[in-house]
Amino acid sequence: MKLNEGRHAFITGGASGIGLGIAQSMSRRGMAVTIADINEDALAQVCASEPSLSGVVLDTRDREAWQRVKQQAEAARGPVDILVNNAGIAPNGRGFADMDPESFDRILAINLVGIVNGVFAFAADMRERGRGHIVNTSSQAGLTASIPGVGAYAVAKFGVTALSESLRMEMEPHGVGVSVLCPGYVQTNLAQNTVRAGGDIRQYTAAMPESSVTPAQVGEMVCEGIEADRLYILTHPDVWPSVAQRSEAIRADCAVREIASA
Repeated sequence: MKLNEGRHAFITGGASGIGLGIAQSMSRRGMAVTIADINEDALAQVCASEPSLSGVVLDTRDREAWQRVKQQAEAARGPVDILVNNAGIAPNGRGFADMDPESFDRILAINLVGIVNGVFAFAADMRERGRGHIVNTSSQAGLTASIPGVGAYAVAKFGVTALSESLRMEMEPHGVGVSVLCPGYVQTNLAQNTVRAGGDIRQYTAAMPESSVTPAQVGEMVCEGIEADRLYILTHPDVWPSVAQRSEAIRADCAVREIASA
């Protein structure tokens, strides 16, 4: 979808980090942009400093709230052509054997179910109009589980990747594109937002490397990915060796089965 043909973008987690970077990139291209965020103070500050952005308060876990903010946003700025399901929290740094079940539930509810809720709210209308694009934020951890301590996060993000791949097959015949954004480490306030949502990140953040990739750069990558109708939008090419290793392990066992059945 060409963004100069788009009219209205709706972006969750839009008051900071990657979500804000995407919102700013789309706004520069002339789109009306509604940003949704659970952090009411941050939302108010962003909208005050950037009047081109409209804000709505949203906890993406709340399905009834999705319907309310959809109606509010579309009444103000017209039908949504671009949906970016971006809101999320960080891993908790704990292995499954040591994990608080509430932490697991929180990570899945925000990082996976919150995105599914966005699809429930907007996808049918896009299909009916025969236009639009949906971007779901997964992670490199949604392509390969390459480090310990991110297991619950990887479960959620693999789910987002699978959702996006399936949704693309369903929506493509109706003129609606779907992409999955798989970022590596980006300069964001994800840790602070995770704590605000009640998450435990102490073990995870200690191992986080520095990043040279900014939300503004990711915003441009997303806009380019939408215009090229790419299924996968990656921010860091260094994920490929881990993905290739996983793919090779699957290929090798397929070869074993071929030999066994010969």
